[in-house]
Amino acid sequence: MTDTLTRVLVTGAGGPAGIAVIRSLLARADVDVFAADMDGWASGLYLVPESRRRIVPAGRSETFVDELIGMCGDDRIDVLYSTVDVELPGLAARRDELSAVGTALAAPSHETLVTCLDKFRLAERVEGAARIPRTRLLNRAGVGEDWTFPVIVKPRSGAGSRGVRLIADRAALEALGEDESILIQENLPGEEFSVDVLAGLDGTVIAAVPRSRERVDSGVSIAGRTVRRAELSDTAAAVARAIGLTGVANVQLRYSVDGVPALLEVNPRFPGAMPLTIAAGVDMPSLLLDLVLGRPVPSSVDFAELANVRFLEDVFLDPGDVLVSENAAHSEGLEE
Repeated sequence: MTDTLTRVLVTGAGGPAGIAVIRSLLARADVDVFAADMDGWASGLYLVPESRRRIVPAGRSETFVDELIGMCGDDRIDVLYSTVDVELPGLAARRDELSAVGTALAAPSHETLVTCLDKFRLAERVEGAARIPRTRLLNRAGVGEDWTFPVIVKPRSGAGSRGVRLIADRAALEALGEDESILIQENLPGEEFSVDVLAGLDGTVIAAVPRSRERVDSGVSIAGRTVRRAELSDTAAAVARAIGLTGVANVQLRYSVDGVPALLEVNPRFPGAMPLTIAAGVDMPSLLLDLVLGRPVPSSVDFAELANVRFLEDVFLDPGDVLVSENAAHSEGLEE
């Protein structure tokens, strides 16, 4: 490797999003890719040369950000991609310290991240810009509203469908008590879609690629298809503008009873199903790298309708080549 190459570090190398980003950037001749994860068994580590593999603390660790900043400085990393939810706010809050060691963070602003990771705050921010389901906190006022049942209750924070429940009637809702870390939300009966959005550093939406989730395993899409529906792309773009998105996010929408796409949540990072969006013609990891480096990119990028299925792929190693880690026995990088 030569110093003319752009050095990029991708964290969450054990998750499908991390692997997608690594593979996208490995396809570029001008990039030197480093991969990191908390677990030495993370498969994405072994897509890069041995000298480019790194073990990091868990994203929730008090030392994570300090150690990553030090690692970026030591490895002369030009651009950092984090693909793990819990890592992003801490890194974004210390973006200036990363910049001081020569590393640009390829992630939305700290304000955008905080907004997206609190679903109640997100609903308040997007209100008026796009259709959102009726959303209230699980408190006396929220429970007392005139709901059409069933309704959904879900945590204000958290990824995927963890903690999401369908509540059949008012008695069941009242039995939940009061807990303002929980939301009550209008139940949306229609089809669900994910829209991968890329926005420039000025907030201009460059691409919004809707896709279905035809088969899901443990919260990760393993089969789907991109779809051309202007109302989905337009709604996701409106959401992105409302939250001040720069970079990549995954906007989840579901059709309401009146047939209008409504916002479920925003995952402000690369999704696990990113390979489908890349194959459909929008290589978001590569485009984001050029944006961060100040290189020209198209003002808009179109996509093809395409379907995918996913299968397991093995990497075979000498046992001595597996990185030793004292962290948890599984990677943090599981995403939608």
